[in-house]
Amino acid sequence: MHVAPVGGTAVQDHVALAEIELCGDLIIAASAAHEERLSLESIDEVLKVAEERTRGSDTGD
Repeated sequence: MHVAPVGGTAVQDHVALAEIELCGDLIIAASAAHEERLSLESIDEVLKVAEERTRGSDTGD
């Protein structure tokens, strides 16, 4: 049996961590929603889609 060593050897995948955080945000929003499902607009708001689009257009992307 192979056990990972204890200490500062953990590798962090920043993209995976960001995706996990976004999923958590969606779960929280869904549990607090009054309707049965989140609307597309609500999902975009939770994921801050409009902010990303604005930021992308500001940088010339």
